[in-house]
Order: sequence, then structure tokens, then C-alpha cells
Amino acid sequence: QVQLVGSGGGLVQAGGSLRLSCAASGRGIFSINAMGWYRQAPGKQRELVATITSGGRTNYADSVKGRFTISRDNAKNSVYLQMNSLKPEDTAVYYCNAENILSSGGRYREVWGQGTLVTVSS
Repeated sequence: QVQLVGSGGGLVQAGGSLRLSCAASGRGIFSINAMGWYRQAPGKQRELVATITSGGRTNYADSVKGRFTISRDNAKNSVYLQMNSLKPEDTAVYYCNAENILSSGGRYREVWGQGTLVTVSS
């Protein structure tokens, strides 16, 4: 079974930075198509933050463009989110996501991480 384990959340003042990490674990992961980050603020729906394909093509929500940078290490089956110039409205639980995972245990359409809390104080 493939799992995603995220880390790196915490409390930071507005204008500060945080780096989130997420690694896929499981037996014999051969490939992962897209990986990404989503977030859910209290009382709001989960929304896309950024995604990156195995080839490195990225997509960002307008609200984070120019401040957040997504990257991945295919050899480590990991995805990262560098968050700079954080704002209080970035406060949310951040979830990592992986799509179309091919492993020795089978093919997984979509897997979610457990979520990590980011709190930005004003």
C-alpha cells in the first residue's frame, strides 16, 4: 500500500517562510504522475495550491503565484513546497497528493497525505 507522509508545518509570523515536505512510501513504487499540495482553511473547501508533473510542469493557484514554489525529487518520490512571504490567509491544513501511482502492489489513482497545519500570525 502506498502512503504519503507530510511534514514541515508550524507557526510562523506574516512575511516568514516555511518548507513543506511529503514522501511517498510503499513497496516498489515505479512512477508517480502528478504530485501536489492542497489546503483547507477552517470553514472552507479544500483548494489547490500547486501541482507538479513527473516532467516538472507546474501549476499554481493565483493566490500563491510568486510566493510559493513547488518542486519534486522523483528518485525519492517526494514533493516539496517552499512558502515565502506568508500571509495570515495562508493559514490552513496543507495536504499532499499524488496521482496515478504505479507500484509493485498495483496502480493507485489518487493518494492523500494526512495533512500538516500551517498557521500564519499577523
